[in-house]
Amino acid sequence: MSADTSAVPSPRGRTLRLLRGAARVLAAAGLAVDAYLHARLADQYDTVSASISQGTLFRIEAGLAALAALVVLVWRRVPGDLFAWAVAAGGLALLLVYRYVDVGELGPIPNMYEPLWYGEKRLTALAEAVAVVATVFLLLTYPHRRRRRARKPL
Repeated sequence: MSADTSAVPSPRGRTLRLLRGAARVLAAAGLAVDAYLHARLADQYDTVSASISQGTLFRIEAGLAALAALVVLVWRRVPGDLFAWAVAAGGLALLLVYRYVDVGELGPIPNMYEPLWYGEKRLTALAEAVAVVATVFLLLTYPHRRRRRARKPL
């Protein structure tokens, strides 16, 4: 006789599910703030341009962050979590690079060096950092389900 304990989740399993749910909400919230701020600030950066304006790049970031926020909430799979992580980590990395390094113009990308911290930039950095940490947690705690193999009768 074997007892089937799979019907009742363990307290540890419930706690992990709650933590993962909270991480999804935090990741989505961070990405939503990122999307909102980039969309709101985009028109102020339309004059900074090479072939592509910084405002256009802000709009692209806003769209990707909004999509990533939706994906991390709705599609609870590793590829979706990886996409959300990539958007948040890429946005944070670029924000920090262009804050501390004068990269200059890179082909069609304008010189986006801005050595100042201001409220929206701080909030964006915080939101992206929260999303990065939350998505890393999701990726590290992804539940691996083992499939039972059907035994062949002898």
